[in-house]
Amino acid sequence: MPITPATATHSSSNGTADAILLELVDEDGVTIGTAEKLTAHQPPGQLHRAFSVFLFDERGRLLLQQRALGKYHSPGVWSNTCCGHPYPGEAPFAAAARRTFEELGVSPSLLAEAGTVRYNHPDPASGLVEQEYNHLFVGLVQSPLRPDPEEVGDTAYVTAAELEARHAEDPFSAWFMTVLDAARPAIRELTGRSAGW
Repeated sequence: MPITPATATHSSSNGTADAILLELVDEDGVTIGTAEKLTAHQPPGQLHRAFSVFLFDERGRLLLQQRALGKYHSPGVWSNTCCGHPYPGEAPFAAAARRTFEELGVSPSLLAEAGTVRYNHPDPASGLVEQEYNHLFVGLVQSPLRPDPEEVGDTAYVTAAELEARHAEDPFSAWFMTVLDAARPAIRELTGRSAGW
């Protein structure tokens, strides 16, 4: 994983990782404090800032990511291109660009804000809770992917029709449909209505 200014501040001098902190927010998305990442996801969950990225190729196909089996939260399930949490004080846009590169080894050729959505999704498999104020981003990817195997199990580009069929067959993250539906207006603006999103 590349070391960026944001990630460098979260590693200690002896090589061990410090606890990852998330921004806690109120219902309006105003920062009210911080919490350790795993603690924030323990039931009933603490409302915290997050982001979700939806990248498309030149044919209007959505890039999906299958989360690596080693992840403690929702391992092995399919989800949107990239999702995660800004560090305290980090802009959601910067965090979205950073994590997309860290996970998939690619920088979007276009990345635009697509609104926010607030949700509460328990994950029955892990017992963790996604209590999130989520910043949405849509964009384009035009470079070959170089996924980090510790983060990403697989990737796939899908049309809207292919996604519908796959969603009926494969396990997806608990939050996927919520963030996809919230991002659809921006996705349609990006891909055009003929793409079917």
